[in-house]
Amino acid sequence: MADPRKTAVAQEAPPAYTIARDSEEEKKEILKRYRSLLRACKPSVGPAAKKRIRLAFNTALEAHRGMRRRSGEPYIYHPLAVARIVAAEIGLGATSIICALLHDTVEDTDLTLEDIESLFGKKESRIIDGLTKIAGVFDNKSSIQAENFRKILLTLSDDVRVILIKLADRLHNMRTLAVMPREKQVKIASESAYLYAPLAHRLGFYAIKTELDDLALRYTEPQIYQQINEKLQATKKERDRFISEFTKPLGVEFKKQKLKFEIKGRPKSIHSIWNKMKRQEIPFEEVYDLFAIRIIIDTPSEREKADCWRVYSIVTDFFVPNPDRLRDWISTPKANGYEALHTTVMSNPGKWVEVQIRTRRMDDIAEKGYAAHWKYKESASESAVDEWLGKIREILENPEANALDFIDDFKLNLFAEEIFVFTPKGELRTLPSGSTAIDFAFDIHSDVGSRCIGAKVNHKLVPISHELNSGDQVEIITSTKQFPKEDWLTFAVTAKAKSKIKSSLKEQRKKTAEFGKETFDRRLRQLKTSLQKINMNNVLLHFKCPSPTDLYYKVATDQLDLRELGDVLSGKIKPRPKLRPRKEEPSFEDMVRKVRGTSDALVIGENMDKIDYKMSPCCNPIPGDEVFGFITINEGIKIHRSNCPNAIQLMSNYAYRIVKARWTGQKQIAFMAGIRITGADDVGVVNSITKIISSELKVNMRSISIESQDGLFEGTIMLFVHDTEHLKKLMHKLQQLKGILSVTRID
Repeated sequence: MADPRKTAVAQEAPPAYTIARDSEEEKKEILKRYRSLLRACKPSVGPAAKKRIRLAFNTALEAHRGMRRRSGEPYIYHPLAVARIVAAEIGLGATSIICALLHDTVEDTDLTLEDIESLFGKKESRIIDGLTKIAGVFDNKSSIQAENFRKILLTLSDDVRVILIKLADRLHNMRTLAVMPREKQVKIASESAYLYAPLAHRLGFYAIKTELDDLALRYTEPQIYQQINEKLQATKKERDRFISEFTKPLGVEFKKQKLKFEIKGRPKSIHSIWNKMKRQEIPFEEVYDLFAIRIIIDTPSEREKADCWRVYSIVTDFFVPNPDRLRDWISTPKANGYEALHTTVMSNPGKWVEVQIRTRRMDDIAEKGYAAHWKYKESASESAVDEWLGKIREILENPEANALDFIDDFKLNLFAEEIFVFTPKGELRTLPSGSTAIDFAFDIHSDVGSRCIGAKVNHKLVPISHELNSGDQVEIITSTKQFPKEDWLTFAVTAKAKSKIKSSLKEQRKKTAEFGKETFDRRLRQLKTSLQKINMNNVLLHFKCPSPTDLYYKVATDQLDLRELGDVLSGKIKPRPKLRPRKEEPSFEDMVRKVRGTSDALVIGENMDKIDYKMSPCCNPIPGDEVFGFITINEGIKIHRSNCPNAIQLMSNYAYRIVKARWTGQKQIAFMAGIRITGADDVGVVNSITKIISSELKVNMRSISIESQDGLFEGTIMLFVHDTEHLKKLMHKLQQLKGILSVTRID
């Protein structure tokens, strides 16, 4: 049965739209969008399936009747849009389109899973059940969020369509995020960047991954997004002209060689441009690869590899390649099935250009990921996705794993770059970058990992902590006397290895505790008593053990002396007073009530004596920065910038502990900020800088360090300012100084 509160929220509509409800214009628009959906699924859907899609559309239309989105539009627009993404952009069939149309009905309306099953069948009912469970993943409690995320991944290993429809749902929500309040925008965008974008990447949906990343940046860093977008638009004509001149001679030669081809100039995503600017600390103007040239050829499957290398040969006849930038993902496809040849060549005007060479089949798989594999059943790379899903299933089936640890491990496996290593027999294995010999051992088999004592890498003996590189040939050395150790967790990288080590350590501890229990029972017999007759709580209090298992483990490992046991049992030694339990984490409601008082947000600069909060050192926020408060367990509230490196993780995993925050207008409070200055190393430059800071703008400096090399200097200055306007004014003044090349804010 639908939750009436959810239905009420979904039905909310701004007053201006109430008159237009079910108007003729809206009916026409709904029909237009439905026909657009049918056109999108035309190639793969027959007449019988179309009847079922029509039934799903009518069912959803009736179930959502009268409901509105926050924008005021009829709610049915959303399932129609999700179904269109599923059909056109992911390329799934009728079952998925039906489930996309109905994906919100069980959660938001009176329709039940039994209704779905009777109307459409068990398969559809199971997928919608999975989608309904996902709906509560990002809930109010972090542990619940993490546990629910585990559950949805269990459905992924059962039917991947659940995740694909959820990706489509999230993509449409991100496309329509503009109507949401600012704090909701940041939260939803952070979740998308934290989990959904890397998941799309891992399943091979490059286009969806890129769009999610760009949209997430648009709402978490609106100014940066806008600046880069404007600069891309301003340079578009110049780029188009360059691409046309670059590709013209290639096209002529491809025609001579009778190759069927298509050449595209693909602009780099705003998110990847920003990442490059941050990573290399360069301005937009210095990002040389703002686009990539993609060459797609139509060729039979048996000639794919040879023809791609033929195209590579033609490209390098015209342009000089960078030998360090050749990537061959045709011979060794990525774990998500991606295949292509990538090279970077020097063009005639002296610019480096990335060239991607693919066949039509490879391009389909790159754009439509998992779904496209079914079009090419014979493809060897299809097994790569199944293999990855198998690994996920294996991790999920460990019931002992801590849910938040699991999310961190899983994310690591989503984000990681890959290395390719070989077994002694030449079998290729794909591992995350940074993997060690112990990860390889567990990848072979859990028993091999547990018994690993060392490895031979390229025939040289190395310890199990040795980091592997692409191309290494690895032979694992085992011993029946070996078992996992605690310190293995410090150098294990893959989720599978970490999960198996933790599980094994827990099992070892349990076995050791059994030996300790035998020793404890023997001591009780010597004292002419038994476990049933003693007050175990007094014993645990005296030996400071939280549980009997912990007590037995300490007995077995000689961490405590049982000679005092007789005196404890007889009462000669009184149990030590129980340590006061650690203060439990205040409930979210209590903390927020205290923080907000009568307002709906924490006002920074007021109530400093009543509320314990501090500026987070990871991003050093100052007045004027967009900020939020994070409720910690023992350190009060920490104020973070919205673009803090840790913001995405905090908002995704601990949404219930986030509180809105804004600055008071007080000017007398000073906040520390840092700036980096680079420039020509002229006489008196330091004096000019300090004069502006101290004399002209009356700013207090905490520290200044300047290093000079080859006629250039780089300096870091930590100083106290009132707000972002104060800091911008200071940076602008410094930028005007003769010989100064750049002035940037640092955390």
